[in-house]
Amino acid sequence: MSSFNHRKYRPFPPVAKTDRRWPDNVIEHAPDWCSVDLRDGNQALIEPMTPSQKLSMFQLLVDVGFKEIEVGFPAASQPDFDFVRQLIEQDLVPDDVTIQVLTQAREPLIARSFEALQGARSAIMHLYNSTSTVQREQVFKMSREEIRGISVQGAIWVRDYAAAQPETAWQFQYSPESFTNTEMDYAVEICDAVIDVWQPTPGNKAIINLPATVEVATPNVYADQIETICDQIGRRDCVRISLHTHNDRGCGIAAAELGVMAGADRIEGTLLGNGERTGNMDIVTMAMNLYSQGIDPELDFSDMDRIINVVEACTQLAVHPRHPYAGELVFAAFSGSHQDAINKCLLIDEQERRLKGPDTHWKVAYLPIDPRDVGRTYQEVIRINSQSGKGGVAYVMEQDYGLILPRWLQVDFSSHVQQFAERSETEVSTGQIRQIFQDTYIDVDMPITVESYQASRAKGSDQLTAMLLTQNGRIEISSDGKGILDAFVSAINSKLDSRLVLVDYSEHTLGDNEQSEAMAYVQLNINGKRFCGAGCSEDIVGASLRAVLNAVSRAGVRIDTGAAPVLEAIKIAN
Repeated sequence: MSSFNHRKYRPFPPVAKTDRRWPDNVIEHAPDWCSVDLRDGNQALIEPMTPSQKLSMFQLLVDVGFKEIEVGFPAASQPDFDFVRQLIEQDLVPDDVTIQVLTQAREPLIARSFEALQGARSAIMHLYNSTSTVQREQVFKMSREEIRGISVQGAIWVRDYAAAQPETAWQFQYSPESFTNTEMDYAVEICDAVIDVWQPTPGNKAIINLPATVEVATPNVYADQIETICDQIGRRDCVRISLHTHNDRGCGIAAAELGVMAGADRIEGTLLGNGERTGNMDIVTMAMNLYSQGIDPELDFSDMDRIINVVEACTQLAVHPRHPYAGELVFAAFSGSHQDAINKCLLIDEQERRLKGPDTHWKVAYLPIDPRDVGRTYQEVIRINSQSGKGGVAYVMEQDYGLILPRWLQVDFSSHVQQFAERSETEVSTGQIRQIFQDTYIDVDMPITVESYQASRAKGSDQLTAMLLTQNGRIEISSDGKGILDAFVSAINSKLDSRLVLVDYSEHTLGDNEQSEAMAYVQLNINGKRFCGAGCSEDIVGASLRAVLNAVSRAGVRIDTGAAPVLEAIKIAN
């Protein structure tokens, strides 16, 4: 018998509800957002974040605009405890941001959590215990009354420990874990019992978080569950209903959106959806969905490259090229008819925007939002002539010259070849293509050289010190990072009046022996625009440093040399 046996599963029972109102509702404003990247997202990683990675992620979340951030499970691990203490003791939490920590309904863990938050200006204590039928019957072997007792006792401990730390402005949050597999009448009963202990007010509301710990049904069923709770829970005016959806069925975002339509006030999730199993609800996508409907998401995703860069560096997880709004390919059209439609619409949009102003309604075929809103451009597939395009150029470069161009460089390079073909009005030879590449990405003007550099590794990070030789003298740069290239970019950033973000990097050798030269390619985001560079050297580090400097040179940014005149761009000599 086949192991692929659907008969072992049963359909999830729908909610018996005849007065549903949510299908007619429309989302008109953003919910309250809470990032759980540093807790739920972190515990799902193969390699949990280091302290420096956690700080990078926390700063990103603050910069994006989150006002509530779950920063850890301090009673579960010493690193989480130490990170919470660092945020408080070093005064790293802005006045308008409230940190949140998670704890199970056990007194030693609750006590440890309050210890971690000692001295915080404001904080959310997030209490949880599992309430589902399968957990009660098979894991804990307890009755409904016994599980309810655990919740109530946990709420009492939270209330009493908070009273002992009156210098902190406390908010309390309760999650009936595995809510979606909990009977609705019991979910209401247990949430009401916790609320009765906490006695929230309209001015200091409790948070009732209703997690789809495992997504078990279609999003409309989840919406029915949320509307049921909103209708039946006590003291609704004293409670914020929060959602925490997972993506086991691939519907985490849809479930959250329908849950807001059903009455929820608050959303928990992670940037780009990192989380256990198939992931958490992706706040970037949900917020950008609101944005595409003309609703202010109250989060700023205009620098998408930086967000991706930090998330990938902290999680060690690559963002899929087809990821909504964030992926490299989401604004690229490969079909000729699509390209034609987009180009025509963009021309009309540009004309109307000049006449009517920047708030002119966006109406461009195949593009749900203006790519420029997230720091991107429309990347069309440009043909060299009627017979060839970027694929043909890439093939020639690899077959004839051994240059293996990554896709993002293929797209960028094709435009230069296309321009040459249009000017020359003739076929472009392989030699000409190679020379265009050399002139564009390697032989960049306004030279600056790396006279020397030293690299070392200590405590999980790489340190780089380099001496750059310019027309005005030497410049010493130094920094550390997760890799030599990251350290080099950080060091250059300290000398520029512009901001560099390393978006993509690729490398290979030009041969198959130890004497073969190395090629490196980089793509940088500099002040919201992308620039590519290439470098060739006897070793991969040298090639990488050259590639970075060549990309910076092409951007025409300024470098602080400490002497006059100030150079407009920089380059490493070949």
